[in-house]
Amino acid sequence: MHKSLPPRPQILGILNITADSFSDGGKYLTPEAAIAKARSLIAEGADILDIGPAPSNPDAAPVAPETELARLKPVLDALGKEVPISVDSFQIATQRYAMSRHVAYLNDIQGFPDAEIYPELAASNARLILMHSVQGRGLADRRPAPEGDIVAHICRFFEARLKALEDAGISSDRIVLDPGMGFFLGDAPETSFSVLARLGEIKGRFDLPVLISVSRKSFLRKVTGRAPGEAGAASQAAELLAALAGAEFIRTHEPAPLKDALSVLAAFQAQKQ
Repeated sequence: MHKSLPPRPQILGILNITADSFSDGGKYLTPEAAIAKARSLIAEGADILDIGPAPSNPDAAPVAPETELARLKPVLDALGKEVPISVDSFQIATQRYAMSRHVAYLNDIQGFPDAEIYPELAASNARLILMHSVQGRGLADRRPAPEGDIVAHICRFFEARLKALEDAGISSDRIVLDPGMGFFLGDAPETSFSVLARLGEIKGRFDLPVLISVSRKSFLRKVTGRAPGEAGAASQAAELLAALAGAEFIRTHEPAPLKDALSVLAAFQAQKQ
């Protein structure tokens, strides 16, 4: 009897409505450009739009919450219910606004460290993308990875944060885990590759869906020598590795080639059953 194949990973299309994102800063800053890009990502196969009103790379400038809201509002107004929306922000004011707009996901690179918003998170229906980073709070920087086993470090972070959220009445079935990649794991490419290779350990420990975001990341560019705009092939290779490792969500700048690659992978795997 043939075993059923796992579902195709959900594709999050990245929409940066920012001035200085590392790969496309400023290109989609106006509402008109952002809305057009959003619809392009949907047409290319994004299942979910991940909208970031502020960058998180080491060279980015901080963005005030009111600026994030001003960037988000016209895009959310225009898109309505065309596709599930994820809002990528660690600002509490922005998360509150996103919940008031009934977005499907909140994506927090700090992993929801602020207990003051937990009652509102518990009352919301939004799923929570709980990301680990070696920085703990704030934007990425170029620090080294912590001493010791990085997967053990990630698992300790998830254990503590999951307990805090569950104690606040937030069901674990609403949570998606993101171990972080690139500078969020440290400045050495080997650390990101190690976590990607050992993704099954994280999945086995928590039995929760995992999101991987490797698109155009620094660790891929270091091993290929490519600029962000030239890192499509490297990104797609790493995204397929994430899919093979069991990632249920993949966040990418380029949904169309990833969707095609996942279709080829599924057709290949079907012949192995």
